[in-house]
Amino acid sequence: MSVRYAILGLLHYRPMHGYEIKRHIERHFGHMWTINYGQIYPNLKSLESEGLITLTHVSPSEKGGPNKKLYAVTPEGRDNFAQWLESAEDSRMFLRDPFLMRFIFFGFGSKSQAIATLDRQIAQYEDQYRRREQHVARWQERGAYVRLIAELGVEFNGLYVQWLKRARQEILDGVEDGPVDGAADRTQVFGSRED
Repeated sequence: MSVRYAILGLLHYRPMHGYEIKRHIERHFGHMWTINYGQIYPNLKSLESEGLITLTHVSPSEKGGPNKKLYAVTPEGRDNFAQWLESAEDSRMFLRDPFLMRFIFFGFGSKSQAIATLDRQIAQYEDQYRRREQHVARWQERGAYVRLIAELGVEFNGLYVQWLKRARQEILDGVEDGPVDGAADRTQVFGSRED
């Protein structure tokens, strides 16, 4: 899924300011795919130049503040989005998490540092799990598709917390402190050079 279709999809609900779009993408799509937030504003500009969205400058209220840019999807944007919905989807699941990249190499560091990093991850994802659970009821109002994705986010989050806790306990119970030593240990993880 590209950022452009997340933007077009969000604008189907209502016109939004760029900051609102960015906030929605950050909060609600992060568990589905890796987001490059720097692409949001260039995509807004590109979608506008293609005629798929319109831009209206909204004057500040009587209280002041800067002018805001309000984006809305055009009929052409709705057609383009509908074509994307009907197109074939890449069915591979990607899980891109910088922590997991680090985790696979914990054997080259200290056990105490691995446990400390796991503890931070557990705290972060438990907090995220509580927040997601609180929001599921709110997503009921958006229909079955949105609710089901919200529930999937909660379930993935819960599964991840369970795995983190199991990994932490296994490391505490059985892994010696200190870096992995020797080529034999390394080939157990990644195989020989011939693989």
